[in-house]
Amino acid sequence: MSTHYPTPVTPKQTRIGWIGIGVMGGAMASRLISAGYAVTIYARTPSKATPLLSQGAHLVSSPAELAALSDVLFTMVGHPSDVKHVVMDTFLPSVNPNTVIIDHTSSHPGLARHIYESALEKQCYSVDAPVSGGDIGARDGKLAIFAGGDKDVVEWLRPLFDVLGKVTYMGGSGKGQSCKIANQITVGANLVGLSEGLVFAEKAGLDQGKFIEAVRCGAAGSMVMELFGERMIKRDFRPGGFAQYMVKDLGLGVDVEEGDEDNATVLPGAGLSKQLFSGMVANGDDKLGTQGIITVIERINGKLDKH
Repeated sequence: MSTHYPTPVTPKQTRIGWIGIGVMGGAMASRLISAGYAVTIYARTPSKATPLLSQGAHLVSSPAELAALSDVLFTMVGHPSDVKHVVMDTFLPSVNPNTVIIDHTSSHPGLARHIYESALEKQCYSVDAPVSGGDIGARDGKLAIFAGGDKDVVEWLRPLFDVLGKVTYMGGSGKGQSCKIANQITVGANLVGLSEGLVFAEKAGLDQGKFIEAVRCGAAGSMVMELFGERMIKRDFRPGGFAQYMVKDLGLGVDVEEGDEDNATVLPGAGLSKQLFSGMVANGDDKLGTQGIITVIERINGKLDKH
């Protein structure tokens, strides 16, 4: 490690580049700025960068310029196709040797491995580090971060990860993404279960708030309930993560690619969760938060006043 990284990560000398300043990415970049890091950003819509610029971030006109000016590059974009375009087509042709690329996007493990190998050819490193914790976790620096890649590189990056949340090293490249898929399978099932519990409680004549209070300290309690229970009751569907991304994430677990049939895992619950979240998208609610899945359960039960 000392050969490639003689200088520890510090706010005074580590140059940060960031692409993807949506609900999650914007909050994460903001935390790094607040921690004293020099953060440079690229935004397709520059006006969306105004809050970060007011904190002291710098804005560049292209991803290539961003890559050339950064020691550590962060991406938090939407889909694997976006990751491939940003990293493979724009970052890697422009990076300096020993640059580290951190992809926080929920993406495909195979793509993460391809990026890792391509980065090594450029004498650079990549870490797949998807996160869980939603907008609140991003804002408060309490994200769960699942890291795949070289362990010593992840350790070198720890000062950055510690600003954002708690990092767990999962193994070689792609393992962070595999962990996030497993995470989403679990979260999706929890969201569906919580939605059904709330809908049943209401139809049974229970006060939904009292129901949550009664069960939250028992076996039914979960972080999903803590994050989203009150939001569901109050019809607060502002996104911490878009419903359309949950469909994408669950698809990474249940959709079998041609030629990979022997490695497929049978996941009936995840398949049902994907179908229900796809119902949200079909209803035009793709940009609502994942807690909006309760609207699908309500529709099935004849309640059409979803918002």
